[in-house]
Amino acid sequence: MKLVLHVVSAGEVGGAERMLVDLARGDAGRYAHAIALYSASPRLTAFFADSGVTLFDRGPAREDPLSFVVRSLGRGAVRGLAGLVRATGASAVHVHTHASQVLGTRAAQAAGVPLVRTEHSTRVYDDATAWPFSRWSLARAERVVCISEHVARVARARAPFAAGAIRVVYNGIDVAARRPAPMPPATARPRFALVGRLEPRKGVDVALRALAETPGADLSIVGDGPERSAIERLTSELGLRERVEFLGYVTDVDRVVAQCHAVLSASRKEGLGLALLEGMALGRPAIAVPVGGIPEFVSPATGWLAAEASVAALAAVMREAAAAPGEVARRGAAARALVESRFSLEAMRRGYDDVYDEATARR
Repeated sequence: MKLVLHVVSAGEVGGAERMLVDLARGDAGRYAHAIALYSASPRLTAFFADSGVTLFDRGPAREDPLSFVVRSLGRGAVRGLAGLVRATGASAVHVHTHASQVLGTRAAQAAGVPLVRTEHSTRVYDDATAWPFSRWSLARAERVVCISEHVARVARARAPFAAGAIRVVYNGIDVAARRPAPMPPATARPRFALVGRLEPRKGVDVALRALAETPGADLSIVGDGPERSAIERLTSELGLRERVEFLGYVTDVDRVVAQCHAVLSASRKEGLGLALLEGMALGRPAIAVPVGGIPEFVSPATGWLAAEASVAALAAVMREAAAAPGEVARRGAAARALVESRFSLEAMRRGYDDVYDEATARR
């Protein structure tokens, strides 16, 4: 069985890292997988180590710009990674994060194997400081996987030279491991779950302001990040301390979501919305603003999609959901059915196997 070596340089557990574990563990696909990790985060290292995926811990990697440049443009890390590619007999190198793109590309070239990239968001296309490095790598990728049609449109517009290499493979959810969970008791107050890193891009401040306009509903926030202190202060300023719980990083997110009626997203930018899909797999409808790839799976059939990305529009659909428990249950069941049919783990693995076949065909 051919091996794909995934290169990850990151500081926290996020959607890209969770998707990679789902792709790489098990033997359902046509390829074996291993991860080369550069990270200073014990939590991220433990997450990969505990997943059962073969892990090569390449040591701590600082996330500041100077360290990124030294690691990407210097010789030491590239030489070491290329040696690992040869030693494992990897047929392809697969990069997932901006910090791994130049390093992984140079190592793949040095080892003489094709490069595959996954675009988990449009961040590198929007960031002027990241784009020159990412563009260089993009021009040398044999295949470029976008996790939604939205991300693919942005990539084709920004990098038309790579259009022929772009493929869309939706992130897959392990529906077998996520059985629909019973709704909370009919007497319970409406509760929404927001899962994600606490950073400006996730729009947690927008969700809190919308909650302030949704009387009688509560919110569970799962995740941590640099904005946590600011978000907690805003919660107090809005008088929401009794209605919002901050759970931080938890290993069993499904347990938390199962105690809620719906999953919520107020993201300002979102490549797809993995946390929403994971919640939908549990039979929870999604409530979200129409950004990124979210409108590709959130509709009046599977949840509530706000008319626009604003506090008022999000609050309007939150109030509608909070007032209709029967509709919440119905749309939650439809959400589960959609994930089973279009966003399964098996479909994602088949998609990536096809991409790897294409990337390695000429080698």
